[in-house]
Amino acid sequence: MMLPEKSISVDDRLAQIVSVIFHPILMPVYGLMIIFTAPALYGYLPFQVKKVITFIVIVDNVLLPLILITYFRYRRMISNWTIDDRRERIIPLITTSFFYLFTVYLIYRFHIPIFIKSFIICCAVLAVAVTIINFWYKISLHATGAGALTALVMVLSIRMQAPVALLVIIVILASGLVMSSRLWLKAHTAGEVWSGFMLGSLGSGLCLGLL
Repeated sequence: MMLPEKSISVDDRLAQIVSVIFHPILMPVYGLMIIFTAPALYGYLPFQVKKVITFIVIVDNVLLPLILITYFRYRRMISNWTIDDRRERIIPLITTSFFYLFTVYLIYRFHIPIFIKSFIICCAVLAVAVTIINFWYKISLHATGAGALTALVMVLSIRMQAPVALLVIIVILASGLVMSSRLWLKAHTAGEVWSGFMLGSLGSGLCLGLL
């Protein structure tokens, strides 16, 4: 007799979709899209420059980590694709941090606005920070990325005087949706989610505001 498969509710499926769309590995790309399309001076950079920077970030911080995660899954170094176990996160986070630092090295060879370089540095700093924290505490990477994007838009609005009021509302709502989805899926506790958001927003805000 075959046992019925466990059904997944619509709410669970929606939460999973939100978690995939706003996966922390994609946040640097979203950040660059915001910088390049916001009504500020950075939006007027030559298209070729935007393309090269985006290409570097996609290869170093999206494709290479995905390839490594696939390898880790194949070798059973991680039990699932979402890497829910804190101890299993250690090696993927260390390698991802290395890729971020390498991206900083590459980006700094280009003559581009310091704000864009600061954003790349911010991503690397947050990657290293969550890697260190993960040795003792399972901080939410999704919430950290959401907090970083929220701070990015805030800095663009305040420091660069960019008219991005609608974008501010969108990123705040999106952050709430991401954090709620992680809680709904029981991937994190409220403390892990809020600490991730605070780390991302404060770290990104300080980094972008001071550099």
